[in-house]
Amino acid sequence: MFNGFTILFLILVILIATNIRVVPQASAYVVERLGAYQSTWGVGIHIKIPLIDKIAKKVSLKEQVVDFPPQSVITKDNVTMQIDTVIFFQITDPKFYTYGVDHPLSAIENLAATTLRNIIGDLELDETLTSREIINTKMRLVLDEATDPWGIKINRVEVKNIIPPEEIQDAMEKQMKAERQKRESILRAEGEKRSAILVSEGKKESAILEAEGEKQSAILRAEARKEASIREAEGEAEAIISVQRATAEGIKMLRESDPNKAILTLKSLDAFAKAADGKATKIIIPSEIQGIAGLASSLIETVKDNDK
Repeated sequence: MFNGFTILFLILVILIATNIRVVPQASAYVVERLGAYQSTWGVGIHIKIPLIDKIAKKVSLKEQVVDFPPQSVITKDNVTMQIDTVIFFQITDPKFYTYGVDHPLSAIENLAATTLRNIIGDLELDETLTSREIINTKMRLVLDEATDPWGIKINRVEVKNIIPPEEIQDAMEKQMKAERQKRESILRAEGEKRSAILVSEGKKESAILEAEGEKQSAILRAEARKEASIREAEGEAEAIISVQRATAEGIKMLRESDPNKAILTLKSLDAFAKAADGKATKIIIPSEIQGIAGLASSLIETVKDNDK
């Protein structure tokens, strides 16, 4: 049988065992004692006093992401559009988060909606579509300052979607199509212009090369004619020199042979015969060779025969 002490001991053990709490990593427990804030438990083992201490709230210290539904906003030029945002936040003070505001996520959502309307209200449609980074930065600064008393740190705010009205989307699509066609036409014109320039430059280069070729050909022909003339002149000069040299050699040999008057006379007659060449009808014989009548008569008869 169990006595009263044993029962009391068992009850104490059960109470202690049921009041041991282990706080996991990246978590914090807010503990109240008799309804008032007592402490914030961090990671590790903790024991609360039975029936007196109570865990008021378990808080996650991890970074959290909240995707809010699209909000209807109006731009500065009175265009109504739908914008949805994504907020990355982290709880830095579990006590302020627990007691600072009721329903913190709902408070952040409403605050984000009003902040977004204020920012978009100062922007026109085109600025809204091209200024996402500006919108993100402004929203993060405003939300971070407003949620600081709640123990919340706003790390990032991202505009997820910007949805203009259908008629605006149709107009934007037509404008984009016109811009693409314009760029295409410009690129095509630039290509044709570049092609014409290249063709013209090619023709120019071809004409220059052809002219250079003709110039070189003319220079080569002139040099060839000049070289031929020089060689022809040199040949004629050499021929004249050869004839003169042969004549000089003949005269020299004739002098060395000491010819008599009869031989000289015969040589003279031979020269006259060559001068006649069969075309002369009369030959005037110098007085020095008239004495050789018989030889002259024979030569004249020969000339006459040639004429016949």
